[in-house]
This record gives sequence, structure tokens and C-alpha cells, in this order.
Amino acid sequence: MVLFKKELLSCLPLLLSACSGAQILNATISRANLRITHDVAYGPDPRQKLDIYRPDTSTKLPVIVFFYGGSWKTGSKAMYPFVAATLARQGAVVIVPDYRLYPQVRFPAFLADSADATAWTFAHLDRFGGDPQRVFLMGHSAGAYNALMLALNPHYLAAAGTSRDRLAGAIGLAGPYNFKPLDEPDVSDVFAPVGNEPPGQVITFADAHAPPLLLLAGTADDQVKPRNTVALAARIRGAGGQVEEKLYPGVGHIGLVIALAPVFQGKAPVLADVDAFVSAHAEK
Repeated sequence: MVLFKKELLSCLPLLLSACSGAQILNATISRANLRITHDVAYGPDPRQKLDIYRPDTSTKLPVIVFFYGGSWKTGSKAMYPFVAATLARQGAVVIVPDYRLYPQVRFPAFLADSADATAWTFAHLDRFGGDPQRVFLMGHSAGAYNALMLALNPHYLAAAGTSRDRLAGAIGLAGPYNFKPLDEPDVSDVFAPVGNEPPGQVITFADAHAPPLLLLAGTADDQVKPRNTVALAARIRGAGGQVEEKLYPGVGHIGLVIALAPVFQGKAPVLADVDAFVSAHAEK
């Protein structure tokens, strides 16, 4: 096990940005006693498909819709069984959607896809044993941006035929909530239609009417600075909303989501904190 952990650590720079690294991590995940359904269409585009992970039980369960990161340019639901299976083993139905990426689309098309996947989830809860009173959005990095934008800006879910008022909560891991897209060369082309204007910034939409939020970040994150988390939490709190924020000492950007995998859960109590949040806000 020690050798295997060293091998995983050696490919951490590749994890979540290269399929080979993710495959190594996913190989450590047991899928026993889980029902997994792949490639369910929520829209007509080949990228508009989702995977469903659920425990083998007939009990109604909370639902977590997880959006992965990748600067809105890369990523695949096939890279995230280590997140989905782990959360499902905690007693949740987990939905992992793909969404259209740049250069196929620019802002805000990936938000429309995220909203459509969420609306599909609400429309098909009975199909996979989900509890309509316990639906949460969750994401890492760019995926956290997607999740929090849906939770804070009511436009996107309304346009998809549902409402943010139906959400039990939203969970963001290292999201870029307070940044100016044109000042970030890696994503400026993604946000070219809106530039640095407020419609592209999550923090603009902070208000007291958002669902309860859990915002997590690592103090060693040099890709998406933890100040994004601190600033959004402060804005929500100042508006009278419900928010919890946690900063994990010494944890970096990739390390935050890697901490959900069983072999790395000792890095930070991300899973325990997510589980506690879902349990605390499961009843509306």
C-alpha cells in the first residue's frame, strides 16, 4: 500500500488533467454494491450525457449533482468515479454530467448545460430513488463555479424549467467565484462574450435567498486562490445568507478533490465535512 501511494503521488500532477492519472486513481475504487448507469442523455448533444451512481437500496436518498473542473476546456465524467463512488457509499445518489466545453461553446453555454442536467435530475428523481427535498449541487474548480452560479443566479435553473428554490444546498471546492475572466489568459477566450462584466462573476449574485452553501478550499492552492472562497463567504454572510467556509492548511488545488478518494482521505476531512453538510441540510 505504501508503494502504491507513492506511485499515485508521483502522478498527482497528471490526475484530473490526464486520463491515465485518473484511471490509476479510479482503479482503487470499489464499485461493489453500487448501481451505476452510464451515458444517460439529458440533451441532444453528444456531450450532454450523465452517469448515475447509487447504493443498492430502495430507500429514498439525498442527491448530489457533481460538476468537474478543467477550465471549461477539458474534463470528462469518466475521470470521476473516485468522487462519485465515494459519495454514493456515504448514502447518496450521485449524478455526474458531462457538459459542452470550449471551443465548441463559450460562456454561458456550459452553465445552460449544467442547469439542464440539474433539471433532468429533478424530473427523473423517481427513476433512481432520489429524494426531491434533498438535492444538492457540488463541484470542483470550474465545476464549483458552475454549481455556485446555478445556486446564486436564479436565471439558469429557471431557463431550464426548474428553480434554485428546490435545492437543499450547494457545495463548492476551490471555485473561482471572484475573478475577472479577461485577466486570466487560460480562460479569457472562454468568457469572451461577457469579458470582465459582472454576469460572468459568481460573487455578483450573492444574496440571502441562495440555498445553504458549503465552501471549501486549501490554503496552498496556487491555481484558484482561497481568497475566492473567503470573499464569497463574506459576501453571502453579509447579505444574510447561510454559508459555511473551511480552509484546509497545506492542501492544494488538486489535493482538495483528491482528498475524496479513500487512499487520500487523510489529507483533509473533505468527505466528512461534505457528509455533515448534506446531513444537516437534508430536510428543508
